[in-house]
Formats: sequence, C-alpha cells, structure tokens
Amino acid sequence: MIEQRIKAVFIGSVGNLVEWYDFYCYSAFSLYFAKSFFPSEDPVARALSTAGIFALGFFIRPVGGWLFGYVGDAMGRRRSLMVSVLLMCFGSLAIAVTPGYASIGAGAPIILMTARLLQGLSLGGEYGASATYLSEIANGKWRGFTASFQYVTLIGGQLTALLVLFVLQYFLLTDAQLRAWGWRVGFAIGAVLALVALVMRLTLMETDAFLRLAPEKRKASKLHELLRHWREALIVIGLTMGGTLLFYVYTVYMQKFLKLSVGLNDIQTTAVSAASLIFAMALQPIYGAISDRVGRRPLLIGFAVLGTIGTVPLMTAISHAQGPWEAFFLIALAWLIVSGYTSINAIVKAELFPAAIRATGVGLPYAIAVSLFGGSAEWIALWFKSEGMESGFYWYATAVVACTLIVVVRMRDTHKHSALDRDQVAAA
Repeated sequence: MIEQRIKAVFIGSVGNLVEWYDFYCYSAFSLYFAKSFFPSEDPVARALSTAGIFALGFFIRPVGGWLFGYVGDAMGRRRSLMVSVLLMCFGSLAIAVTPGYASIGAGAPIILMTARLLQGLSLGGEYGASATYLSEIANGKWRGFTASFQYVTLIGGQLTALLVLFVLQYFLLTDAQLRAWGWRVGFAIGAVLALVALVMRLTLMETDAFLRLAPEKRKASKLHELLRHWREALIVIGLTMGGTLLFYVYTVYMQKFLKLSVGLNDIQTTAVSAASLIFAMALQPIYGAISDRVGRRPLLIGFAVLGTIGTVPLMTAISHAQGPWEAFFLIALAWLIVSGYTSINAIVKAELFPAAIRATGVGLPYAIAVSLFGGSAEWIALWFKSEGMESGFYWYATAVVACTLIVVVRMRDTHKHSALDRDQVAAA
C-alpha cells in the first residue's frame, strides 16, 4: 500500500509538471516568438500583446475548474487528470505548428489565442484535480508535505521550460534561429511529454475518498453543492488572490522585469529566473512539513504579513539590482515569503471541502481568483511600465495581499479542522 501511494504521488506529480511546462512554455519563449505573431517594432507593445493572450488563457480557467471539477467529483479524480493532460497536448501541438503572421496574417494570433484557450481550460481543471488527488492519497500525518509537491512540480514545470530555453540559447541555436523557428521546439517537446504523462496516468489508482462516495453523492449537482459551501469558496478566493498575484510576479513577470527594467541580457535573465525557481522548489516540501507540525495558519499569516509590508521594498530593490547575483538573492528573499502560501495552498483548500464537492470546491474558486489576479499580473505590470508608473504596480500588489491578510486572520486553521479527517471518521 505504501508503494502504491508513493507511485501515485510520483505519477500525479510528474503529470502536473508536464501540464505546467506546457503552459509556461508560452511565457518562457514569448520574447522570441512575439515578433512572429505581433509584428510591432515596439518591444513593450509586443510584450503587452503576448501578455494579453497569456492572460486570456487564465480567463477560461474557471470554465475548466467547473468542468473538470465536475468530472473529478462525479467520475473520479483519475479520469479528470487524464482528460486534462490530453487537452494540454492539443494546445501545445497547435502552437508548435502554427505559421507566423507573415504567412497567414491575422490568422496566426487567432490560432495562438485558440490554443491558449485550450491550455487554459486544461490547466483550470488540472489544479483542482491534482490538489484533490494528492491531498486524498496522502498519509494523514504528512498531508502538508505530500501536497506541497504540487507546487514543487508546478514550479518544476516552469523551470523545465526555462532550462529548455537555456539549452537552446546557449548550446544549440543562434539568436536568429531561435527567433525564426527554434521557439517551436519547446512546444513540440511539451506535446510529446503530455502524451507520456497521459500513458503514466492510465495506471493511477483512484482515491479511497472518492471510492467511498455513494452513487447519489457523485450524481448530485456540483454547483448547487458548492453554493451550500459558499463561505469556504470565498475563503479560497481570498487566500488565492494575494498568493497567486505574488507567485506570478516572481515567476512569469520576473523574466520580463529582469530584461526590461533591471537590464539583464537574455542569458542572465534565464539563469537568474532558473536559479530562483530551483531555490523555490527546495522550499516547498520544507514548508509543507513544517505545516504538518505547527499548523497551516502560522505559515499563511507569515506570508500575508510579510507580503503586505515587503512587496514594495523588495520590488524596488530588485529594479535597482546591480547585476544578476544581487537580483537572484533579492528574488530568493521574496520566495522565503511567498512559499508560506504556495507550499500549503493546495492542502488548505482541500481541507475545506467534503469529498463529494472537493475537486469542484478547490478548482473553481481558485480558477476564478487566478484568472482575475494571477493571469492579469503581467499585463497590469507592463501597463504600469508603459505609462511610466512602474512603482504603481508594487502598490497594487501590496493592496491585493493585504486583502488576503484579512482573510487569513479571520479563518480557522484547517490542519485542526480538516474535512479530510471528517471523511475518514464518517467512513469508519
């Protein structure tokens, strides 16, 4: 049984990594393919165009959260995970083979947008399904540690995208080749990896929490059930809004920030981004294990307080960094704060909802908050920059995290009041 759990956690985590690699390949390579789809001569304008479609991929995520949440709660966590990764494969393949603007005109950005919508739909379902699966498959004493691997692999997906870019940049292709066609290699790799993840997920065991559900519980209206748990849904939105905003600031937007604001070159930007993601990955299981000992709420309060008072000074300091090493240490300092949220957010949300509504309850409110505050982060930051008010974005981020602080202060510690424990008591 222990071997089965380890295998299930490994396969679930690897599949999650592939999904996030595919999704963040867009961000990692956007500096290179932007001109192929958006031929403006202004680099900030091109960045705004690609960021807009990046954000669009997030706006469809609530639909994915609802759709795959229903599949996960009605038909099984395993089936939801399989369908979501297959959909991601189609999105990545479409981007890899789409001709540029010079070949088919406006059709190029339209196809790009459609592919991103497919990827956003897939990822909207992946989060709730994988968070639910990892939380339910985990041993009760190590739930925080086990669920933290969702963000280990989530960040790992981003890191893999950056490493693929780094190898192409530094060892295999010239800058001209990378901009002309080399960026397609990253998306082609993603499509192949998604098929591999699908095959691996075919062997996943279903969770006991789902198997114990009575047929009438599986068939019940999930939106109706979610309305009965509206307080928990609002807590998910409140927790996510500040956490997801800072997460995307220090991952997706940071690559553009280091290039356009700090002034690092392409190689330095990729190296600093990759090194900071490795550091962030190492923090996730450490913080998750700590939460299994002291509870979830202390980590969340630490994140929200330090995020509220530290975002403006940190972003200001990074913008004035003197070289890549200083930039890396400042971003690493930011990750010491943000990991208080990222490491345990999956388990906290899973512990709020009963098994019959867990995948929908985790996935849909999370996707709503991410689409509003996470997916828009890069676009809003670039807009402030284009208007000559870059520091205004720092204050916007601070205000959003302050709202999360209010939620954290008022909520109970889910480690002590866990719906996962109530599921086990009811089954006994």
